[in-house]
Amino acid sequence: MFYWLLKWVLVGPLLKLVFRPRTEGAENVPLEGPAILASNHLSYADWLFMPLTLPRRVTFVAKAEYFTTPGLKGWFQKKFFSGAGQVPIDRSGADAAEGALTSAMKILGRGELFGIYPEGTRSHDGKLYRGRTGVARLALESKVPVIPVAVIGTDVVAPPGRKFGAVTRPLVRFGKPLDFSRYEGLENDRFILRSITDEIMYEIMRLGGQEYVDLYATQAKALDKEAKRADGTDGTDGTALKAS
Repeated sequence: MFYWLLKWVLVGPLLKLVFRPRTEGAENVPLEGPAILASNHLSYADWLFMPLTLPRRVTFVAKAEYFTTPGLKGWFQKKFFSGAGQVPIDRSGADAAEGALTSAMKILGRGELFGIYPEGTRSHDGKLYRGRTGVARLALESKVPVIPVAVIGTDVVAPPGRKFGAVTRPLVRFGKPLDFSRYEGLENDRFILRSITDEIMYEIMRLGGQEYVDLYATQAKALDKEAKRADGTDGTDGTALKAS
């Protein structure tokens, strides 16, 4: 209930009024049943605009700290992230990636939509980077379709390292569902996982028109920061959840 209050009564109408986000291919997202929405990640605003274009709730995983901070601030923080469709990573696993997978499986098991950023972190320069194979493993273990998503223009609204940039009309483009049932039972084969992930990233690239770099975003950011330090300048480093 709080989610719908937040989306339609508070944040949603304001975002729609100011930014007027556009949508293409929303008919590719099922009106019911589970699916994985695998998106590029240009800005921290992506998780606001992408779900806003759909009539269904899209759930993401977030750091557990967002839900465990004590005091009044922590209470509001927990309500905001919960209401905006985010759930804490299940830390019963060995690490964060395993915890994210466990949480995602629970969400899909309830027949819901699960959103994931295969790059694992925001792009610092607008390019599309190599995907982490967690999305492939999730697709095989859950046996649900993967819908590639390209969010365009959010890096203008909220550029890396800044809270706000400029007003523009973001575009959210949904591709046709990808079925990987032909690989059933091969979720532990790293070559299959890489092949599936690359196919998903190719579709995201095709939808969004980004330049693709066959390098993990975290590596690219580190190299960029190194180069900027050598030039006497500082780089910016966005953080996001990683599934690998």
